[in-house]
Amino acid sequence: MESQHRAVVGDARGMSGLADDAVELVVTSPPYPMVEMWDDLFSDLADGVAPALRDGDGAAAFEAMHRVLDDVWAELRRVLVPGGIACVNVGDATRTVGDSFRVYPNHARVVDAFVDLGFEPLPDVLWRKPTNSAAKFMGSGMLPPNAYVTLEHEYVLVFRNGAGSRSFDPGADRRYESAYFWEERNAWFTDVWTDVAGTDQRVAEATKRFDGAPAVSSDGGDADSTNANGGDRTNAGESPDDELRDRTAAYPFDIPYRLVNMYSVYGDTVLDPFFGTGTTALAAMVAGRDSVGYELEEAFVEAFDARAARAPDLSRAVVADRLDAHREFVEERREQGSPPGYEAEHYDFPVVTKQERRLRFRTVSDVRREDDAWVATHETV
Repeated sequence: MESQHRAVVGDARGMSGLADDAVELVVTSPPYPMVEMWDDLFSDLADGVAPALRDGDGAAAFEAMHRVLDDVWAELRRVLVPGGIACVNVGDATRTVGDSFRVYPNHARVVDAFVDLGFEPLPDVLWRKPTNSAAKFMGSGMLPPNAYVTLEHEYVLVFRNGAGSRSFDPGADRRYESAYFWEERNAWFTDVWTDVAGTDQRVAEATKRFDGAPAVSSDGGDADSTNANGGDRTNAGESPDDELRDRTAAYPFDIPYRLVNMYSVYGDTVLDPFFGTGTTALAAMVAGRDSVGYELEEAFVEAFDARAARAPDLSRAVVADRLDAHREFVEERREQGSPPGYEAEHYDFPVVTKQERRLRFRTVSDVRREDDAWVATHETV
């Protein structure tokens, strides 16, 4: 089996290279409006941003930045198949503009934009960002009433393209082979994720065991710190050079990897309109899906070569981690006197439900570059 991963240097507000209904899943994290590291980008893309910030009009700047994203969301409506899922990782921003400190609710504005386009909102996920800071407040410290809550979570917003769900032929192999474990379903489909950083660190350490390279953290620092501010970011698999890393923020590999497994099947194509350093593409490659991404800066696309080259090691680490975790789960259930009741058809362990019996894992054995694409060869485990 092979999967193809294409990166287009271009503006995602006009994805003319993609036909209507060309992708089955969108997983992305845009630059976050009203986070200062993205001011220059939004100012380049929209005339109203810089004047609004200069005049101290935060509300106008917020709206001007989101209008840039609105054009991308409109393209997603066109290229995503009916019933396809769009997952948008976004965080709110707190900022002082002029004389006013306030929160800018990016997640709410994105939801409004998708609903206006005809997407159906589905239950979302909050993921808790780990922090090493002992300071859990802003504002007046220990004196009421002028302190402010510190934002330590982000949103994974989930939308369906239209009212109907995707359909498959009864018993379709590619759907049943894409099944996840019962215990993974319980962890992944909860509405609060508190284990993302821990999972990501285990994957990074496993990668280190395979190839001797240092584990790469979300922000280029220690693997237990995360700073997510939107856009794509470096993480497990490879870090681009320092200059590029300075222009990215933290995005745990585990988030797109989970979402790709939750909302797509083998043979699907995953789109990331904000490709960045390619974390979504890497997750799709490891999960055995095709992918396509759009990115304004060619340097980011070229930096993906290094990450793609290490996908075989990363995929073996991820699959081994999932299989080991399931075997541990089975042993715990046996010790409790309630072992899973069905045998997996392709593995030497039981599973909890009939839907899991035919699941199959694949790892990346080789990656080669073909023009603007990376082609991965997959082996069945």
